[in-house]
Amino acid sequence: MIAIWVIVIVLLLIILDEQLGRKRKRASPKKEYPMRQSDMTLFTNGKHLFADYFQSIEQATHHIHILFYIVKTDEISQQFFSLLQQKAKEGIEVRLLVDWVGSFGLPRKTIRSLKKSGVRFAYSQKPTFPYFFYQLNRRNHRKITVIDGTIGYIGGFNIGKEYIGQDADFGDWRDYHLKVSGEGVADLQAQFLDDWKATTRETVQNEERYFPPLPNGAIAHRFIATNGDGLEEDFSRLIRQAQREIMIGSPYFIPGKNVMDALLDALKRQVAVTILVPLKADHLFVKEAAFPYFYRLLKAGAHIHRFYQGFYHAKTIIVDDNICNIGTANFDKRSFFLNGEMNCFIYDRAFTQQMKHVIRYELSRSERLTLDWWKKRSVWERGKESLSTLLSQWL
Repeated sequence: MIAIWVIVIVLLLIILDEQLGRKRKRASPKKEYPMRQSDMTLFTNGKHLFADYFQSIEQATHHIHILFYIVKTDEISQQFFSLLQQKAKEGIEVRLLVDWVGSFGLPRKTIRSLKKSGVRFAYSQKPTFPYFFYQLNRRNHRKITVIDGTIGYIGGFNIGKEYIGQDADFGDWRDYHLKVSGEGVADLQAQFLDDWKATTRETVQNEERYFPPLPNGAIAHRFIATNGDGLEEDFSRLIRQAQREIMIGSPYFIPGKNVMDALLDALKRQVAVTILVPLKADHLFVKEAAFPYFYRLLKAGAHIHRFYQGFYHAKTIIVDDNICNIGTANFDKRSFFLNGEMNCFIYDRAFTQQMKHVIRYELSRSERLTLDWWKKRSVWERGKESLSTLLSQWL
C-alpha cells in the first residue's frame, strides 16, 4: 500500500512540475528562414553518408560545427571522436553540441578527452531544478553540421552503428539526410550558433567569419526551426495544399487532432494518401500508439505500409509533384509540441520526383496494412494500444 502511495505522489509531482514549467518557461518561437537556392545531395544509406561526411570533416580548414541528438560510444562513434580531436589539434575550431537525454550514455572520460584535445563540447537541454521534468521532456532533436560555413548536413541520421546497418536487431537502416551547399548553409549556421549560445551563454567573437559569401544553387527551399510550437500548423498547411497525392514517411505516427483532420479532409477530396512506417519498433509503445490513427485512415481509404527489411527512420512529406519536406521532425506529438526540430521544405519538381522514386523503392520492401489486419489484433495488442494512447503526448 505504501508503495502505491509513493508512486501516486511521484506521478503527481511530475505532473505538477510539467504544468508549472509550461506556464513559467515559454518555448522559443518558430524561426522561418528566407527562401533560398542551394544544391543538395540526398543520402538514404548510412555508410554512403558517413563516408562523405567524414571526408568533409577531414577537409575542413576553418571550423566544424556539429549538433546531434544521439552520439553513441561504439566503433563509428570513436572514429567520429578521433576525427574531431585530430582536427582540433590542427587548429581547426570544433564545436560539438549533443542533446543531454539523447546522448546520456557518453562516458565522462570521452568528454574530458575531447575537451583536452581542444574540442568545445556542450550538452544541449540539460535539465535543472526547478521544473526538472518539464525540461527533461524537451529535447534538442536537430541534427545540423556546418563545415567552414560552406557545407551543411541535416536529416535523420545520428552517430552510432545502427545508423550504418551494423546492429543485428535493426538490420538495414533507412534514413534521409541532406548535404547542402549554397545559400542555405548560412541558415544552418545561424541555427547552430543560436543553439550553441542558448546552451553555453558563449558570445562568439567575430561571428561574421562563420558566414562566407555563398553562391546560389539550383534548388529552391526554406529551413524552418521549431521548438515545440508551429510545426503542427506547417504540416497541416502543407497537407491541405495537396490536390492529388500525399506521401508520408516517419518512424513514429502519432499526429494528433489537427494534422489528422487535415489528412482525413484530403482523403475526402480524393487525394491519394500513402503512409510508410517501420514494422519494428525501437521504443516502447510507439508502434501501438499509431493504431487508432491507422484505423480511421484505413476506413477513409489511405494506404498504410510497414517497412520490414530493416528499420525505417526517415522523416519526409511529399505533396503532389513539386513540394517535399525532409528534416529531423517525426510525424508525432513529441516533434510537434516538445522537441527542437529543423526541417527543410523543398520546392523543386526534379528533387520531389527523386524522393518519390525513393519512397516507391521503400514501399517495394514493405507490407500493406488492411482493416482486416486491424480487426484481428490480439487482446494483448489492444491493451498496449490503450496504454499507448494515454502516453502518446510523451512518446
